[in-house]
Amino acid sequence: MKILVINAGSSSLKYQLIDMETEKAVAKGGCERIGIEGSFLKHKANGKEIVIETPMPDHKVAVKLVLDALVDKEHGAISSMKEIDAVGHRVVHSGEDFDKSVLITPEVLETIASNAELAPLHQPANITGINACRAIMPSTPMVAVFDTAFHSTMPDYAYMYAVPYEAYKNYKIRRYGFHGSSHLFVSDEAAKYLGKPKSQLKIVTCHLGNGSSISAVDCGKCVDTSMGFTPLAGVPMGTRSGDIDPAVVEFLETKTGMTTAEVINYLNKKSGMMGISGVSSDFRDLSAASASGNDRARLALDMFAYSTKKYVGAYAAAMGGIDCLVFTAGIGENDSFIREKVTDGLGFLGISIDKQENARRTGDIHDITAAGGKVRVLVIPTNEELVIARDTARLALGK
Repeated sequence: MKILVINAGSSSLKYQLIDMETEKAVAKGGCERIGIEGSFLKHKANGKEIVIETPMPDHKVAVKLVLDALVDKEHGAISSMKEIDAVGHRVVHSGEDFDKSVLITPEVLETIASNAELAPLHQPANITGINACRAIMPSTPMVAVFDTAFHSTMPDYAYMYAVPYEAYKNYKIRRYGFHGSSHLFVSDEAAKYLGKPKSQLKIVTCHLGNGSSISAVDCGKCVDTSMGFTPLAGVPMGTRSGDIDPAVVEFLETKTGMTTAEVINYLNKKSGMMGISGVSSDFRDLSAASASGNDRARLALDMFAYSTKKYVGAYAAAMGGIDCLVFTAGIGENDSFIREKVTDGLGFLGISIDKQENARRTGDIHDITAAGGKVRVLVIPTNEELVIARDTARLALGK
């Protein structure tokens, strides 16, 4: 049984074809610069990688190119389209309409579209990807897996904002949270690794990448998360400001003449690590610059680690304790310096790491807990695509 996982962005489309017997990707790749000059498909299967440069005016053309690559006699992974049993789509926002993954029907697609205003940068692209696949594979079952669904278990006092209640009732203004598939996957993997049921664990999961979020997972359920109404909230990120006094928006409008939309773009795409350092949004560049004496790069890294540490402490308090701290995603999995900075000073919570173990890279689940550490500290590679594939197999095929 093979599941095709689609993650459509505004000008990109990432995919994996996963064999559910082994839960391994037999092919993966992505289309870049869709609707832009210089578009290309990067495809990897059977240990070989190819790049196809060709015009992709829209996502329908991109999906067709992906499917052609999958069945290609030379570099494909399947002999025919019939081997694709179902398609799982990453959808960013469920609003309050869905608290779990769902089979895509015309009614479901209409509801997904109605929530596009909650994620205007992502949701339209997700819908475009779904429609493109449905046009080419009309009889293949498809499933929507939502970034926000895992966080739907938050209690009202955690997800509500202290604005007039009518703003919540009328406009759905509340905390939603994102990266749900990642937080779900690594918290489940942590429980398996520790050999304990989720119902006995209090876990803080740190998904640290160009976009970062931290979640409190109590007995297998999310009870709080750092991102909010949009993915702009929380810790400072690659180009996003993270938490900020909302009055700054009006202040910047007055001082600079920017419109509200321009300020939001400024906070989303020109702030964070890039804005503070003036060097890069890439943590590898920041580390190199800091090591060579660039004080703004040092400041950016310190701000990121400090903010992450505050969330870890806050979520330990929210859950009344912590059994396990998990690092995942590009920075969480690969940046030993950030892991050390985040955990430094958390000994009062029972969190301490072995610096030699922390410096090692394994590519698998890696326990970096110091001897005698009361809280297990794990580095766990995330696999959001596998979460999507598992939900798709369960809902579309009853597996």
